[in-house]
Amino acid sequence: MDRIVKEALSVGRKVLVEPEAKEVLRLASFPLPRSKAVKDVAGAIDAAREIGFPVALKLISPDIMHKSDAGGVFLNIMDEQEIEEKWSQIILGVADDYPTALIEGFLIEEMVKKGAEVIIGCVRDEQFGPAVMFGIGGVTVELMKDVSFRLAPITREEAFEMMGEVKGFPILTGYRGQTVKDLDAIADALIKLGDIVGRIEGIKEFEINPLIVHERGAVVADARAVLR
Repeated sequence: MDRIVKEALSVGRKVLVEPEAKEVLRLASFPLPRSKAVKDVAGAIDAAREIGFPVALKLISPDIMHKSDAGGVFLNIMDEQEIEEKWSQIILGVADDYPTALIEGFLIEEMVKKGAEVIIGCVRDEQFGPAVMFGIGGVTVELMKDVSFRLAPITREEAFEMMGEVKGFPILTGYRGQTVKDLDAIADALIKLGDIVGRIEGIKEFEINPLIVHERGAVVADARAVLR
């Protein structure tokens, strides 16, 4: 894990792009969808065939952290022609809106089964150290500000307290006939993320958004990290 952060810092980067952030999480035993980073359309098509349609196509750029806002993410791509179309659409959009952005490639990723979306993060405060964050996730979290915090490292009891403190908690516990989600999987993720940031001094912020939670288990759909 330290090696990934040190290599990024050694070339002057202050962020981990999605494949790097997910590799850190993989080494910490987080559940992840199958994926492959590619450099061209032919590689994207080969990766999609290997993984199996439908797939997600995601921009990899250290200069564009919020890929969805930049039109850099397409989900549920069903065939090779659509990969070519969406690839061109992203390239043209970035050229127009972010002309100086470095495009390192694209990520082809299997689609994750729908579930409840939560956000978990960890931010390093220079005075108090790492603080773990939990909220109901997806693109609405910045609008709703419905999050809770604890200083890391956290216990399992504290992880469950964090979940219970957000207004959206009923979404995870069977609200309006929905299935009850795996709260233990969320607790595991919160504890492990706090441990990662506490251990790796070079990380300033780490965010998983969303963590998609099912009746059993949870899968990291997207991740990013900011370095010190």
